[in-house]
Amino acid sequence: MIFLPLFAIVLYFLPTIIGHNKRNAVGIFLLNFFLGWTVIGWIIALIWACTSDVRLPVFVVAGHGHFCCHCGKVNPPDGRFCWACGRPT
Repeated sequence: MIFLPLFAIVLYFLPTIIGHNKRNAVGIFLLNFFLGWTVIGWIIALIWACTSDVRLPVFVVAGHGHFCCHCGKVNPPDGRFCWACGRPT
């Protein structure tokens, strides 16, 4: 008799369980928690949990130098000011 309510809770939070490792896991949980009782909210949360995360490209800069903390441009290692924004590095 206790398995039926437990199964219902797991089924209700299935989108949250599927999307727990995503960047938007909190958003999936909140949508599932507040609108999961509607069929549309549950389906949207499930689709959101099943979609893949868009990975941002990572650029690796080879060579010497350091990044400006203000604009993110690569500066020469001996430079004291950023060549792009002019601020001290």
